[in-house]
Amino acid sequence: YRDDDDINDVASMAGVNLNEESARIMATNSDLVGTQIQSCKDEPFLAAIPLHKRILEMAKKLGITDVPAEVVTFISHATQNRLRTVIEKVTVITQHRMESYKDDEWYEQATDVRSQLKFFEQLERLEKQRKDEQEREILLKAAKSRSRQEDPEQARLKQKAKEMQQQELAQMRQRDANLTALAAIGPRKKRKLDSPGLLTIGGEGLGMSGGSQAGLGNPSSRQYARQKITRVNLRDFIFYMEQERETSHSLLLYRALLK
Repeated sequence: YRDDDDINDVASMAGVNLNEESARIMATNSDLVGTQIQSCKDEPFLAAIPLHKRILEMAKKLGITDVPAEVVTFISHATQNRLRTVIEKVTVITQHRMESYKDDEWYEQATDVRSQLKFFEQLERLEKQRKDEQEREILLKAAKSRSRQEDPEQARLKQKAKEMQQQELAQMRQRDANLTALAAIGPRKKRKLDSPGLLTIGGEGLGMSGGSQAGLGNPSSRQYARQKITRVNLRDFIFYMEQERETSHSLLLYRALLK
C-alpha cells in the first residue's frame, strides 16, 4: 500500500517538504516563540513610589525587608481591576434603581409612597394652621381685654399680640409693594430666537447666503448626542457592600450606615 500512499500525498505531489517548511518557519519566528507582544506600554495604575513605600511599611511588620518592583506592579494592576469591578457593579445597581415601570403594561402599582407622604404633609400643615388660628384668637382676646388688674401672663399675651399684629402689617405692606413693582414692570416677554439666516455677532446682524444657511441649519433641528451620566449615591454603594461577602460585615459598611 506504500504506492497508494505516495499517490494520495498531495504535498509530495506538489513538491513540498513539510519537515523543511516547519524548520524554516521555526527559524524565521524563533525570536517570537515564548514571548508576549503588547500593543501599549504597561503603565501602573497607582503611583509606584508611594505604593512601594506603603508596601515596605506593611512588609516590615511581617519581617520582610525587600519587595521587588514586580510586586508593586502586580498590586497596582490588581487594584485597578478591583476598582473596575466595583464601579461596574455599582453602575448596574444605579441603573436598576433609575428604571421606571410606570408605563409598563406588565406592572401594576401597588403602593404610592410619594402620595402618602404628601397626604401626611398636608395633614401636618392643616394641624399647624389650626393651632396658629387658635393661638391667634387667644392673643386677640388678650389684646382686647381691658381689665385694670392684669397679671404678668396677661401682659405677656398682650405684648405678643401686638408683635403679631405688627408682623402681619409688615407682611401686607411687603406684599402690596411687590404687586406694585410687578405691575410697573409689566408682563414678562419671552426672548425671540434669532432667525436661522441671521448670525448676530457683537450686536450686529450679518446676512448669510442660502448655502451658509444650509450648512448651519436650524438651531432647533441641530441635535447633539449627549452622553448619559449615571450618578451613584451613597445608598447604591451601601447596597453593593451589603451584597458582597467581603464587605457585608466590614467596618466601612457600618460607618457608611451611620452617615
